[in-house]
Amino acid sequence: MATVRYFAGAREAAGVESESVAATTVGALHAALVSRHPALTDVLPRCSLLVGGVRASDDAAPVGADETVDVLPPFAGG
Repeated sequence: MATVRYFAGAREAAGVESESVAATTVGALHAALVSRHPALTDVLPRCSLLVGGVRASDDAAPVGADETVDVLPPFAGG
């Protein structure tokens, strides 16, 4: 199972800091996350997903069983 870590607004919407999710692609992961946490429906489309530290923008991108996926909403700072 992949470990999904949530940051900022994504963490607030999910209600957890991290969790384990079984998914083999980014698209399947997205569907599983929205199913578990309906509040992510509006948040996830604005987020970047980093799979193993690399941005995954394609729903067909693979997600390994031992992968770490970071869900990063847009943020500003300085």
